[in-house]
Amino acid sequence: MPFLRVALALLGAVLAALLTAAPASAHTTLESSDPADGASLSTAPTQVTLTFAEAVNLPNDPIGVTGPDGSSWTVGSATVTGAAVTAPVTATGPAGQYTLRYTVIADDGDRVEGTVRFALTAAATPTAVTETTPEAAVAASTATATPTVAGATAEGAGSSGNSGWVWVAVAVVVIGLGAAVVLARSRRGSGRDVG
Repeated sequence: MPFLRVALALLGAVLAALLTAAPASAHTTLESSDPADGASLSTAPTQVTLTFAEAVNLPNDPIGVTGPDGSSWTVGSATVTGAAVTAPVTATGPAGQYTLRYTVIADDGDRVEGTVRFALTAAATPTAVTETTPEAAVAASTATATPTVAGATAEGAGSSGNSGWVWVAVAVVVIGLGAAVVLARSRRGSGRDVG
């Protein structure tokens, strides 16, 4: 009988150790995503969001999206706020099944990897740049001169430092001169028609 008691005590100790160790070694899990796993979308998202069960950290290149033709979406810099990871995306590719792969670092330092699968019912194309006539460009630049200059200046400062400011200033001067020439010619032309 003493052998049976010792065996039961050892078995109880092992079970207790396993039950208390399991939560400590458990990894964080993905609780939700946008787009959701298995979702069918008519338009491609402009950002993806992953929400985990606990706060996470990000390694380099934490998110990637690939399409049915093997093409990859352009993924911007991911940000993490507590347990939520968000990244802007530029979608390209045909209709079909897409796979979002993620890698995050849990509080215990372990890498947690997984996938989210969703479908696009229509091809994803990046926003097209439309060409404009010189007159339309001058009218647009004249109507929105201050906001355009401010936006361009901010972009130039962030991307290329001081040389960006120089190019922005040159572009503003060239656009301003072009607008003045076009307006002067149109006024002269309308004055001759009247005379």
